[in-house]
Amino acid sequence: MPGSRQAAVMAAGLWVLLLPLAAAVYEDQVGKFDWRQQYVGKLKFASLEASQGSKKLIVATEKNVVAALNSRSGEILWRHVDKGTPEGAIDAMLIHGQDAITVSNAGRILRSWETNIGGLNWETSLDTGSFQVASLVGLQDVVKYVAVLKKAAISLHYLSNGHQKWVEHLPENESTHYQLVYSRGTGVIHVLGIVPQSHLNILTFNVEDGEITKQIRVAAPWLKSLNGVCSVVGEAVLVCMDMDTHSLYVCSLETEQEMKQIPLQSLDLEFADAFQPRILATQPNVISASRTQFFLQLSPSHFALLQYKHGLLSHLRDFEQAALVSFATTGEKTVAAVLTCRSELKPGSSDGPHAGSTLEDSRKQESLTCSNQTYNINLYLVETGQRLLDTTITFNLEQSGAKPQQLYIQVFLKKDDSVGYRALVQTEDHMLMFLQQPGKVVWSREESLAEVVSLEMVDLPLTGAQAELEGEFGKKADGLLGMFLKRLSSQLILLQAWTAHLWKMFYDARKPRSQIKNEINIDNLARDEFNLQKMMVMVTASGKLFGIESSSGTILWKQYLRNVRPGSSFKLMVQRTTAHFPHPPQCTLLVKDKETKMSFLYVFNPIFGKRSQVAPPVLKRPIFQTLLLPIMDQDYAKVLLLIDDEYKVTAFPATKNVLRQLEEIAHSIFFYLVDAEQGKLSGFRLKKDLTTEEIWGVVIPTEVQRIVAVKGKRSNEHVHSQGRVMGDRSVLYKSLNPNLLAVVTESTDTHHERTFIGIYLIDGVTGRIIHSSIQKKAKGPVHMVHSENWVVYQYWNTKARRNEFTVLELYEGTEQYNATAFSSLDRPILPQVLQQSYIFPSAISAMEATITERGITSRHLLIGLPSGAILSLPKALLDPRRPEIPTEQSREENLIPYSPDVQIHAERFINYNQTISRMRGIYTAPSGLESTCLVVAYGLDIYQTRVYPSKQFDVLKDDYDYVLISSVLFGLVFATMITKRLAQVKLLNRAWR
Repeated sequence: MPGSRQAAVMAAGLWVLLLPLAAAVYEDQVGKFDWRQQYVGKLKFASLEASQGSKKLIVATEKNVVAALNSRSGEILWRHVDKGTPEGAIDAMLIHGQDAITVSNAGRILRSWETNIGGLNWETSLDTGSFQVASLVGLQDVVKYVAVLKKAAISLHYLSNGHQKWVEHLPENESTHYQLVYSRGTGVIHVLGIVPQSHLNILTFNVEDGEITKQIRVAAPWLKSLNGVCSVVGEAVLVCMDMDTHSLYVCSLETEQEMKQIPLQSLDLEFADAFQPRILATQPNVISASRTQFFLQLSPSHFALLQYKHGLLSHLRDFEQAALVSFATTGEKTVAAVLTCRSELKPGSSDGPHAGSTLEDSRKQESLTCSNQTYNINLYLVETGQRLLDTTITFNLEQSGAKPQQLYIQVFLKKDDSVGYRALVQTEDHMLMFLQQPGKVVWSREESLAEVVSLEMVDLPLTGAQAELEGEFGKKADGLLGMFLKRLSSQLILLQAWTAHLWKMFYDARKPRSQIKNEINIDNLARDEFNLQKMMVMVTASGKLFGIESSSGTILWKQYLRNVRPGSSFKLMVQRTTAHFPHPPQCTLLVKDKETKMSFLYVFNPIFGKRSQVAPPVLKRPIFQTLLLPIMDQDYAKVLLLIDDEYKVTAFPATKNVLRQLEEIAHSIFFYLVDAEQGKLSGFRLKKDLTTEEIWGVVIPTEVQRIVAVKGKRSNEHVHSQGRVMGDRSVLYKSLNPNLLAVVTESTDTHHERTFIGIYLIDGVTGRIIHSSIQKKAKGPVHMVHSENWVVYQYWNTKARRNEFTVLELYEGTEQYNATAFSSLDRPILPQVLQQSYIFPSAISAMEATITERGITSRHLLIGLPSGAILSLPKALLDPRRPEIPTEQSREENLIPYSPDVQIHAERFINYNQTISRMRGIYTAPSGLESTCLVVAYGLDIYQTRVYPSKQFDVLKDDYDYVLISSVLFGLVFATMITKRLAQVKLLNRAWR
């Protein structure tokens, strides 16, 4: 009986201990301190409904997303996110009525979506094989089927349920590359294949049974591929082009067995040198023939509208300054849309290579730029090439912005039977613009934010009044009277600002809440009282920079770096904050090219997004490592050291004052380099002449294991408590080595019995291995957090088939070796390492620790789950000192009894139902309140919120009773005045006695 009572008391105590860890959000708090922005990514396919009252756009993107956008606002109506791996890649999208057909996973999955609500109509699996193309097939004026062409077979599926009607293997598929499918509702399907530089194979299949009714071989020794070079126009006429002979070749798929040559010189047309021409044709309806008109691209900015009809090729119109072209159809009318620059297109600027091209493919072509970034879109009748009047759309892009890359047209007939249209333009920096006549931007979306790769938060500048107050200090030469007058003027300015604030509060209080607009723009940016409002500087994979206000998610500025190639890596560093008024803040972005390994620096103001006047050094060698030193130049900018592949050091800024400081502290500057391919970590030190010397090296055999992650501690992290108070009132001191590196390795052997995860704790100054351990039968991906005196990493246990956490904590013991200063060169005793593992019931997408201004608040781990939720897990639950059997001392320390399972409670989700799709990272930053940590999670979506690991101990609650407290205070003051008067009267009466 006593034992059961003791167990019940322990359980109750544990329950009380866990109660403060629960957190929730009230309904009226939703969206008050947080926001979420959802994206779809760069468009791959798009379809615009051909009606004036249409409300949606159907898109498929390179981020493996199928979605519908509201054509009036740009908001996402519905969205389906597939796997982020190549298995989820969307290979084709076809639209018929209210159904969207998609082919994904390299042609293995065929799906049909209901476009109004985004429901899945049906899904079917296809046979394996290299996917080539998909096409809708009609029969007797009705679209009934969808054909899927692969390298070795073609299959026909019912459009209503996805069931396979028939599948046929293609003859000679080993040597023939089948790439085109064409049908026009006549009961047959034409499949075109090519034997490079030999001949064409034209197969004709019967729609009903899949029987090959005709097989034609056409000689084409000059032809290497069909994609982009050939297209079908008119009634099954194949048109191809040959650069060598500057000719077009035509051949009827149904009646002819040889190709007819038509020299372009007869039409006074010529191809540009070193340019791969391209044919763009259109088939408005799959149950009727293609249009006889087609575009021929002769150079990056030269298109010709041609027509092949009744065996004759005619030239309808030339477009010599066109950037993009597109066809669109409404009813019986087909028009050609041409996007041109209002000024002459010129070769790209010399600031570096440019990504993208003027057509949908990404071949490297001559880059053209529009000098004034003003573009026109015009419509032309395809039958004659005549421009339609009153159909011009004029729009502007940012001067530093990108070129248009894709053009989609939504055309419709007005009540007077004239043609109206809207245009969807995608630029090479992944921005979407939806335009309507005469040039109004209906909405725009910054889809490059679906690929955030680097993020920093910068404090906002002071207000004018605050800056005026700051200006009082540091000017002793003004004298006593001058400083007194300065103080008076600054106080008057503060009084004026306070009066204006009160008037605004009074004015807004008289309005309905819905009419109060708290618009945030770049002109009224100012630091709030608790520094909760910051500027988020985001760098995206496309090379575009954004300045986003953290409390609302408003984009305040954006800058596109045109000389950034796809796949480049970025590192963003804050060299000067807003604390050094009147010097502007300064950020430096290091961009490293993936192919050439060359780098360049971009220096800018993070508050206004403007390029800095400070000229960064030209980097002539690949950069291996960057160091942001605590020393500053005369303008309070931190010094950035760049180490190249020859281990030479470049300082930025490199003033005389900086070089002198570097000489003085060179003996205390150490850095490390990681060569994951060779499995080597090297340590270097800086000499006074700014040369480097290798002082240590650690080699990890690459045939056994490979380095997957190296992580140090955050430079802005503060540790408040130097130790932990034990149950016996002694202190267990933390081992706080700021130079400690956590290195995670993974075995090269992938067999589940022999896989392992290794972790090494290495001193970055001396190369000393502080601790190493191996997790057998474990594999990645590994997520790691390194903070204070602990390391937490997560991995997959192949034996138990579960996710696990392992936590390491380092302690010096009950006595500190040196309580005043830390030096890696003077540490004779290795720290004590405590280790413990825990079971976690889910995989992890991202992981980060909370951070506060002074480090007083308890730490939480923010864990991003594949479901899109963010779990706030107290670090106390991952304490390696949790006892299996509680003792009196452990209870005195409030240590939770050890349990191997870490449960996921929905109350700990900081983003409630605001899930983040395909989360890649979590960023945390301190605020002016010690209790509050700012959190940004990014992936396909962006989510920002605040977390309070130890509750809001430094802020009054929202339901604080100000009236009651004020009444009590006024009552006490009034009672004090009365009692004071009564006391005076009493003393006076006593004196008269």
